[in-house]
Amino acid sequence: MPLRPMFRLRPVLAAGIFIVLALSGRPGTALGGEVRAAVAANFSAAAKDIAGLFAKETGHKTVLSFGSTGQLYTQVTQGAPFDVFLAADRARPQKAVTEGFAVPDSRFTYATGRIVVYSRDAGRVDGEATLRAGKFTRLAIANPATAPYGSAAVETLRALGVYDALRGRIVQGNNIAQTFQFVDSGNAEVGFVALSQLAGISTGSKWVVPQNLHAVIAQDAVLLKRGARNEAARAFLQLLRGPQARAVMEKLGYGPGS
Repeated sequence: MPLRPMFRLRPVLAAGIFIVLALSGRPGTALGGEVRAAVAANFSAAAKDIAGLFAKETGHKTVLSFGSTGQLYTQVTQGAPFDVFLAADRARPQKAVTEGFAVPDSRFTYATGRIVVYSRDAGRVDGEATLRAGKFTRLAIANPATAPYGSAAVETLRALGVYDALRGRIVQGNNIAQTFQFVDSGNAEVGFVALSQLAGISTGSKWVVPQNLHAVIAQDAVLLKRGARNEAARAFLQLLRGPQARAVMEKLGYGPGS
């Protein structure tokens, strides 16, 4: 597993491999449709729950593919068979529209995310003082070039004035899911992860990063051209904007969309 800048950690998640989940329609529903969704890794837990709701409500099947926003966008431009794109930023869904890969006027913000400095060790994380003291060997972040949560982590480090001091200790995950695995496995003592990844976890220690330390993590969804005539795809995005999906997202710590 390639790591930046020089650390080589135990392999915990194969790079570039999508996690795929297929949910069947409800019993008794004849030939429900199918929607293939490219989903930012931070949203994996929420997407699985929402896909389950979607199956119960409509009988349609959802296939979810997870990865970093940048990696997924590259897949979209290379003809990957996705109907909808749930990114972790606004830029790439807008770019998909501009470059002709997505349906104009279909883009909307479905959620806003939060980042957390997390350690599986109780007492290790004590607010920004943990980053300022730097009493750790490795700090995990998602690749800021492809993962908006990684970009927010770098912005935070720069805002606190500690980026230059800590950059030699940074190890990068390909996406936020892999970054969490680095911390959860103990390969990195501390890391920037998504608040949603800590839902139901009561052990360890964490600091929810104040939003004034980085740009808002607004996560946009868009209907891709491949899904333009797919009624299941349009129905999935409609449900994503509704109250049932909102309740799922709120439980996982996401802020409201638009």
